[in-house]
Amino acid sequence: MITVEDIRGVLSKYNKNKLTISTICSHSALQIFHGARSLKFRTLGVTTPDRRFVYEAFPLAKPDIFIEVQGFKDVLRKEVQEKLVEENCVIIPHGSFVEYVGASNILNMLFVPTFGNRTVLLWESDRSKQMEWFREAGLKTPREFKNPSEVDCKVFVKYPGAKGGAGYFTADSAKELEEKIKWTMDKKLIRSIEEVSIQEFVPGVRYYFHFFYSLMLDGGFRVGNGRLELLSMDKRIEPIDEAYRGLPNVPEEFFDYTVTGNQPLILRESLLKDCLDMGARVVLASRRLFPPGIVGPFCLETIYHPSRGFTVFEISARIVAGTNLYPQGSPYTPYLFDEPMSTGKRIALELKKALESDRLEEILY
Repeated sequence: MITVEDIRGVLSKYNKNKLTISTICSHSALQIFHGARSLKFRTLGVTTPDRRFVYEAFPLAKPDIFIEVQGFKDVLRKEVQEKLVEENCVIIPHGSFVEYVGASNILNMLFVPTFGNRTVLLWESDRSKQMEWFREAGLKTPREFKNPSEVDCKVFVKYPGAKGGAGYFTADSAKELEEKIKWTMDKKLIRSIEEVSIQEFVPGVRYYFHFFYSLMLDGGFRVGNGRLELLSMDKRIEPIDEAYRGLPNVPEEFFDYTVTGNQPLILRESLLKDCLDMGARVVLASRRLFPPGIVGPFCLETIYHPSRGFTVFEISARIVAGTNLYPQGSPYTPYLFDEPMSTGKRIALELKKALESDRLEEILY
């Protein structure tokens, strides 16, 4: 695995006056480039030829430099990495970056400095380690089942990786679960049952909380040696959400959990204490489990039920696509900043403050 010292060796050769914010052209790249440009950073987008026109269509979010590749995994090629280093790039990881390039490849083959603590990928990409993280944080989570024979309630079944919900399904019994898992294996969606996560289906309203853990700003909600910010929240839009329109005869294709968009949300103010407490617990647990812990943006994916409170079922330890709702800030950012603030701009601000205080090494790996 690439070490912090390896990355610091690369960073030591950078011209920090020409630091460039970079990512692959997908997921939340428009927001990342727009936020970086607003703080006068140079930007570089790694794109496939068929996507370049999308970023040229939005001039204020267009990267200053493009590198064209045939596939996003080509970012690992020696010549591409050398170009990124030559341009003094800091990579901002997002969901598509993790999915297309691969968590293991990022940990073992990517020698370009990356924003945040890349060790978190070991915990984000492994659902059993996610649950260990949540237990360490003392959060309420869904019951988990290792074997279909243990199932005694409605369950929700997920595949590994950042696939945006594609292929997820529910089952009402152990028998139905076994049948559906056999079908997914026959279709080669999975190789074995060990690859899936089988969780209790929890009723309630979905809230996806977009946090930012800062080591560079003072004041606010102090957690550990940093500041925890609640920047925004969303709810995912999935075909299953439209199923009610077809009742009582709902077409089978509506039962699809692939995320296709996002809706803005605001939380009842009396529940903010629970939201912030969960975020703080996650940060403090990360500092114990994989020091120095999580840095920068992360998202807690939750279900709220009035009689059960919040149940946390997943974490995305990076910027999430739901933040794309707020390129000029959310209903919460005016309480934190005197200027429009997206999560993309917030990342750029953290890098700017780290440069000004000569602390860049603390937030890159």
